[in-house]
Amino acid sequence: MTRSADVRDLIDLFEAEATRDRPGSETPDVGIVMGSDSDLETMYGAYEALTELGFEEVTDYDDPPESRFSFETFVVSAHRTPELMYAYSETARDRGLDVIIAGAGGKSADLPNMTASIAYPIPVIGVPVQEKSVDSVIGMPTGAPLVAVDAGKSFNAALSAVQILSRAHPELTDRLDTYHDELQDGVGAVSRRLHELGTERFRETR
Repeated sequence: MTRSADVRDLIDLFEAEATRDRPGSETPDVGIVMGSDSDLETMYGAYEALTELGFEEVTDYDDPPESRFSFETFVVSAHRTPELMYAYSETARDRGLDVIIAGAGGKSADLPNMTASIAYPIPVIGVPVQEKSVDSVIGMPTGAPLVAVDAGKSFNAALSAVQILSRAHPELTDRLDTYHDELQDGVGAVSRRLHELGTERFRETR
């Protein structure tokens, strides 16, 4: 198989990072992969959730962000660049990843499944980019685990990833608690405003 220069460079990058002895504070905790850049609008929810919880994106392994918790993002196609997918998944643990969020669309949304198989035992959270992708993403056999969220819910996938990480990092538990409290406060404020203004006035001022 003939690889493009970019694919070769990425495979070399993953393999080189897997052999480097970096402290966990300098490696991404979460990996976000998607089958195509057309999936980015859907997968952007994962970016929003992670950054809201204080994670920063790694764009240069040699210049990691200051935040203790970070994530990386790549396009990795199971069908068009299988060698890249394999290299990403096979090196994930040695590169310091603790959780992977994988999104794919179409009826053959194989990226989450294949990533989970190759990266095992790293937990993988699958995101069906479209409704028609759900059956493909969740259709894993017994013994090949894959956690999945509903179609398009990459924000929830990221929250789940942080929940997994929080078992080893109590400060993430505090951040999740704060996020949940803010959600409750938001609902409470809206409810009170609706009651006090009445339905018609509330609708007019939304």
